Amino acid sequence: MCGIVGYVGKKQAAPIILDGLRHLEYRGYDSAGITVLHDGILDTRKKKGKIVEGLAKLMEDKRFHGILGVGHTRWATHGEPSDRNSHPHQDQSGKISIVHNGVIENFESLRDKLKAKGHTFNSETDTEVLAHLIGDYYATNDGAPDGIHPLTNAVMNALREVIGTYGIAVVCSDYPGVLVGARRGSPLIVGVGRDEHFLASDASAIVAHTRQVAYLNDYDVVTVESDRFDVKNLGSDTAHVQISQIEYSAEAAEKGRYDHFMLKEIFEQPQTVRNAMRGRIDLEESTTKFGGLNMTTAELRAIDRVVIPACGTSWHAALIGEYLIEEFAHLPTEIEYASEFRYRNAPIEKNTLVLVITQSGETADTLAGLRESKRRGHKVLAICNVVGSTIAREADGGIYLHAGPEIGVASTKAFASQVTVLTLLSILLGRIRMLSGSHGMQVIRALEAIPSQMEAILAQNDHIKQIALKYASCEDFFFLGRQYNFPAALEGALKLKEISYIHAEGYPAAEMKHGPIAMIDEKTPTVFVIPTDPLYEKTYSNLEEIKARKGPIVAIATQGNEKIREKADDVIYLPPTIEPLNPLLAALPLQLLAYHIAVARGCDVDKPRNLAKSVTVE
Repeated sequence: MCGIVGYVGKKQAAPIILDGLRHLEYRGYDSAGITVLHDGILDTRKKKGKIVEGLAKLMEDKRFHGILGVGHTRWATHGEPSDRNSHPHQDQSGKISIVHNGVIENFESLRDKLKAKGHTFNSETDTEVLAHLIGDYYATNDGAPDGIHPLTNAVMNALREVIGTYGIAVVCSDYPGVLVGARRGSPLIVGVGRDEHFLASDASAIVAHTRQVAYLNDYDVVTVESDRFDVKNLGSDTAHVQISQIEYSAEAAEKGRYDHFMLKEIFEQPQTVRNAMRGRIDLEESTTKFGGLNMTTAELRAIDRVVIPACGTSWHAALIGEYLIEEFAHLPTEIEYASEFRYRNAPIEKNTLVLVITQSGETADTLAGLRESKRRGHKVLAICNVVGSTIAREADGGIYLHAGPEIGVASTKAFASQVTVLTLLSILLGRIRMLSGSHGMQVIRALEAIPSQMEAILAQNDHIKQIALKYASCEDFFFLGRQYNFPAALEGALKLKEISYIHAEGYPAAEMKHGPIAMIDEKTPTVFVIPTDPLYEKTYSNLEEIKARKGPIVAIATQGNEKIREKADDVIYLPPTIEPLNPLLAALPLQLLAYHIAVARGCDVDKPRNLAKSVTVE
């Protein structure tokens, strides 16, 4: 997902927009640009490359000033990363400038129509077509309806022709105090300040200036001025938005003493697990409780199947959730790739609960799965980290992670929070079925111990770093585990791929013999997640098979297991816990291993190539 920042007020816009773009660079980094309006002229500066390198020199140019502007950091969809494809884009007249997140699916037919009317285009982007379309409507405007600004009217008319997704911010040289925004499928929020207002695709861009925000809904079009904003809706006579409070501070979105956001977020996991548990444990009843499910105990007991659509790291957390719910609640549970689920005509029985999992609350495929499930009349709950996000607002109920802002593109602390919440939810579902009070209390006590155990693992950071340096030059890795540790292995492989660009695969340990073991040699390390659990001996046998073929082995094992040193080349120890909670502990060394390997290889850990934090387009 790209990043948008807009400003209208009494201060200089460019420094505010540039600062906001720096906070959004993790969402898009191919190029960046800013337009400010000064003395009736739109001044646009844009450049391929990273924001700090490409735009920071703007602040040295005293001519680049104005109290109205828009900025953008891009993750390329249509058109390669280049100066001319960078946003903002202007219309034919040069009076209108626009920044855009999303994809205009019918941009080619719109471009052809505009070309027939004499329009010429300077880029390969769908966004420039939208800019020209808005400009065309603005130029032929015969008068806006009462209560609608002329620029807003042109935007609304243009968007009625658009097929696709968009979050846009628009300025016009004729109106030095007006900023227009709109959204469909791509998040956009209004920041409310004193004598100043903002538009942004993410709260982290503006939290340093205001914590009062209004989250726009799909088809909302907002007219923003320094002292007010007004929302219309393309599909309704009325629009409903409300002011919300951003729940984290500006400091929470900074790296602090850490070299990278990813490392900071790895070390925040003990606290994020505590936050996910806070107020949700009922020791007296040996169960858990949630305030936002919006389901009665009877409705929860009536569930006879759970379907969980998710993507990426959230899918791996969901897989752990499948094991948890089936073990504790004996409820059949299926995990779906949201990108496949949204298009399948999957038969879902009447009493099925759909549980979507997403860090951002804006993932396009997960949102589409939610909407399709609701259309069919199913109850949909969401596990989400972002208060006010689209999925959080559209779900029938849900659970917030309270993990705070996650800036690193590779998700870490959100995964820990998701698994924690899934554990709490599985206890609740189990206790209203057949999970005994004593078993429920055992799990709760083990979960309460996890944060301090995580801190003990983080204390091994230097040891893990030395192991990472040993294998940093390898080009292939395997990650293996059984049962609950299989999703942990998948997540370890994904982290390594995401940030170091090393080919890595995760498998159930027993599956190696069904083909992948042919890849093992002395240059291909295997990371075994092998805590002491009921399947330890079987996993150890798989480890011996790898060792017999001269494959280097890194073992993530339980403290006190000295036998593992006989076969493993390197060992990282975990504190002992119950079997279902091992992934919460194993995730940390896997994340640190990937992090230190990536740093050693000179990779940009927080902004890995080709990736964006939130996938809001297909």
